[in-house]
Amino acid sequence: MGPAIALRLRQHLTLTPQVQQALKLLQMSAMEFAQEMEQALAANPFLEENPDAPAPTPRDGTTVDDVIVPHEPAPGAALERDQEDWGGLNDSSPTLQQHLREQLMISPMGSRDRALAQMVIDSLDDDGYFKLGFDELAALLPQDADVRPEDFAPALRLVQSLDPVGVGARTLDECLLLQLQALPEQTPAREAAIKIVRGNLQLLANREWARLQHAVGCDEATLHRARALIRSLDPRPGHRFGDQEARYVVPDVIVKKVRDRWMAIINPGSLPRVRLNRAYAEAIQSKGASNQSLARHLQEARWLLRSIEQRFATIQRVADAIVARQRGFFEYGEVAMKPLTLKLIAGELGLHESTVCRVTNNKYMATPRGLFEFKHFFSRRLATENGGAASATAVRAVMKELIAAEDPRAPLSDAELARLLAQQGLRVARRTITKYRALMRLPSVDVRRADLRRTA
Repeated sequence: MGPAIALRLRQHLTLTPQVQQALKLLQMSAMEFAQEMEQALAANPFLEENPDAPAPTPRDGTTVDDVIVPHEPAPGAALERDQEDWGGLNDSSPTLQQHLREQLMISPMGSRDRALAQMVIDSLDDDGYFKLGFDELAALLPQDADVRPEDFAPALRLVQSLDPVGVGARTLDECLLLQLQALPEQTPAREAAIKIVRGNLQLLANREWARLQHAVGCDEATLHRARALIRSLDPRPGHRFGDQEARYVVPDVIVKKVRDRWMAIINPGSLPRVRLNRAYAEAIQSKGASNQSLARHLQEARWLLRSIEQRFATIQRVADAIVARQRGFFEYGEVAMKPLTLKLIAGELGLHESTVCRVTNNKYMATPRGLFEFKHFFSRRLATENGGAASATAVRAVMKELIAAEDPRAPLSDAELARLLAQQGLRVARRTITKYRALMRLPSVDVRRADLRRTA
């Protein structure tokens, strides 16, 4: 059969360069946006910095040649500008999880084993300890994933083989033991130190040297060297990651209470002071289209200013909608967080859900309760006994309060937590309780009980 020519009609969506630029700016963090503005000022001769210009609003007749700042509501017009330097600390050095994932990527293994090891890494606490149970990790996965709790044992051993040595330990004893086992066998007093951490740490802590020497079965000099060797180990191998250096996160929005009303205001510190160089623009316009390159730069400058206007207008609208929906949070904290979805905000504002998603990522609100990413205010809906609804964030906050107030001698199991929540009108399955506790990195009842025994 010979070749044939056929016509086919097909529809597809093509994004114009202007739309692509607007989407690109919208999804940037405040820091990334500031860097983008610096590059634009350096690359486009029709843009100039205007640090002393007052922030115009869409209602004062300003043209697109200046950046239009979303209008602040009248009641907030007299707000003092004493919070322009609001910022929250953010890690600039690699976190422990990032450090471990980099090693995991170059380790030969199957995709399933890698995924399980990733879950173990994500569940480590700030000191590098694994304090969850394998059953808790398995509970985070859907049943059709066919992952049993014991499947995480080899994943944990893999993580424990990574740098820093001692990471992934479940107890202090295991953390020190992993570090000792990684030392060369000829290390002086290594075997004596291993015997100490394998069940005799309490004698070491109590400084019962005679009993410790007898338990280990060594001479006094060896015991002294073993003690020195243990002191050289790191009991918190993950602590040195992620907090060596700090940089500021610039909040996009400041939330304040003004005249008994919670308001979201664009942070002046996040606004670019950029405008069109009118002298250059008028000069090129008077010459017509004789210089195509300069005409293209002028058009790109105007596009950029429109995209900036759209970015801040969209951030303002989404922030206003979040604050209006979550007034309870600003008044009472996370226990009053309401269920909220991207779809609901998108429908309310007439935006596409993907647009709201771009706004909620890497955008921050500075509030009297702390610095929060926009997406912190979105939480799924859980039914209550009286037919109402509570957010998953509120449920987790109540769980945290219950665990903090529990009797240390009789810590609460997940089933008991579910029962106590039910008494408050919150219907939450035990499996969901386990999932939430794992996400909050709160240890299981067995681990909390074991910690009590070790400190007793």
